[in-house]
Amino acid sequence: MGRQTRGVVEAARLRHMSDTPDSAVRQYIEQHRAAFLDDLADWLRIPSVSAQPEHDADVRRSADWLAAKLTETGFPVAEVWPTPGAPAVFAEWPAEDPDAPVVLVYGHHDVQPAARADGWHTDPFEPETVGGRLYARGAADDKGQVFFHTLGVRAHLAATGRSAPAVHLKLLVEGEEESGSPHFRALVEANAERLRADAVIVSDTGMWSETTPTVCTGMRGLADCEIELSGPGQDIHSGSFGGAVPNPATVAARLVAALHDEDERVTVPGFYDGVSPLGDEERALFAELPFDEKEWLATAQSHGTLGERGFSTLERIWARPTAEVNGIGGGYQGPGGKTIIPSSASLKLSFRLVAGQDPGAIEAALSQWVAQRVPDGIRYSLTFGAATRPCLTPLDHPALRSVVRSMSRAFDGRKILFTREGGSGPAADLQDVLGAPVLFLGISVPSDGWHAPNEKVELDLLFKGVETAAYLWDDLAASLR
Repeated sequence: MGRQTRGVVEAARLRHMSDTPDSAVRQYIEQHRAAFLDDLADWLRIPSVSAQPEHDADVRRSADWLAAKLTETGFPVAEVWPTPGAPAVFAEWPAEDPDAPVVLVYGHHDVQPAARADGWHTDPFEPETVGGRLYARGAADDKGQVFFHTLGVRAHLAATGRSAPAVHLKLLVEGEEESGSPHFRALVEANAERLRADAVIVSDTGMWSETTPTVCTGMRGLADCEIELSGPGQDIHSGSFGGAVPNPATVAARLVAALHDEDERVTVPGFYDGVSPLGDEERALFAELPFDEKEWLATAQSHGTLGERGFSTLERIWARPTAEVNGIGGGYQGPGGKTIIPSSASLKLSFRLVAGQDPGAIEAALSQWVAQRVPDGIRYSLTFGAATRPCLTPLDHPALRSVVRSMSRAFDGRKILFTREGGSGPAADLQDVLGAPVLFLGISVPSDGWHAPNEKVELDLLFKGVETAAYLWDDLAASLR
C-alpha cells in the first residue's frame, strides 16, 4: 500500500470514528442502563447448566430467550440452531453498504453448575446487585459479556443515526462451551458459509484488572492423552520376580522423568517445530503489566516458580508451549507396604500449544516418542482427547488496532496493554474453519470468580464493554476495507 493510499484509508477511518460521538453514546447508554440490567437479570435467572442433564430444558429456554431478545434489539435474523447436544443461537444484521466488512461475535449462553450450598452468599440464579457489582452465575462468564453487545449496537445506531450497523454484524452464541464444546466445530463447519466473516470478536475473556484495561491477543491450543501400561497378567511377588521382569510403574516414572530436560524444555522431538517466537515488542508490552509474582504465587497456592529457562512467568504461561503430568498411578496405594510388581500403571498428560504448532503433529510426535521408550514386555495404549488449535492475532493487525482504539475511547484515552490467555477455548475453531482473525473483547477481571461461588461482574466495567462495542463497528468498517 502506497503512502497516498494509506493516507486515504486513515482519513476514512478518522471520518468514520467521528461518526460516533462519545457523548451521544454515553448518553444513550445511561438512558437505557436500567432496562438493560433488568433484561440481563431475567436471562441470568435461567439456570442454563449444560453439564447437568436435568437442565437441558433450561439451556433450550436460554437459547430461545436470547433469540427473542436479539429480534427485539433489531436483528432481522435470529435463529436457534440445534446440535446433537445443546442449542446455539445465530443472529445477523446486514449493513446498508453491501461491501461493508463482515464481523462475527462469539460467546456462549451456558453456565457452570452452581448451588447455594457451594458457598454462595445468595441464590446463584437470583441476581443481586451489591456495591456496583452484579452477582449471579453467568454474570461475567459469559451472559453479561454476550449481552453488552445488544446495548452496544443500539448505542452505535442511536449515536450515528444509522438504521443498520456499519458492518455486517453476526452473532454465534453456543450452548456447550462449559461442557467442552463437543459439537461446536461440526456446527461451524456445517454453517461455514453463513458464518463467513472478515474478523471474529470473542467476548469470553477478560482484562488484567479494574485499573489496567487490556486486550487479549491469543489463546494456547491443547492436546491431551492417557497412557495405559500393562506388564504381568496380575500383581506379582517382588521378591520372586523383581529385577527380572519389566515393571509398568517404573516405566511410567521413566516416561515422566524423560519428558523435560534440565532447562525445563520438552524433549519430544519436533515439539517446538513451527513455534512462533515471542517478539521483543510483545515481551516489552508484557513487562509493562503490573505483575506481582508473589501475589500470583499466593493465588496459585504455590511456593515457587519453575519453567522453561530464559522466559518470564507471564511469557511461560501465555506464549510458550508446555507439557504437564496431570495424573500418574499404578500399583498398591493403601496403608503400609505391599511388595509387588504391579500389573498396570497409567499416565495422564496434557500439552498447551502456541501459534505455529499443530495438535495432530504433536500427537504423532508423542506417539513415536512413547513407542521408543516402552521396553519389551510392556503393552501400552495411547488415547488422545479432543484437541484445540492455538490462535494468535498479530499486534499490527488492523482489526486488533480497532479493538484497542475503541476500548481506549471507552476508558477515556487510557493506554490499552496486551495479554494472552494461558488456557484454551473454541475460538481457534472459528479461526481455523473460517480463516478469519480472532480478536478478543472482554471486560471481566480476575476477581469476578468464573466457575467459583459468588461469581460477579463489575457494573462500571460492563458498561465500558457496552461503550467499546458501540465505537467498534464504525472503526472496523474503516480498518477492514
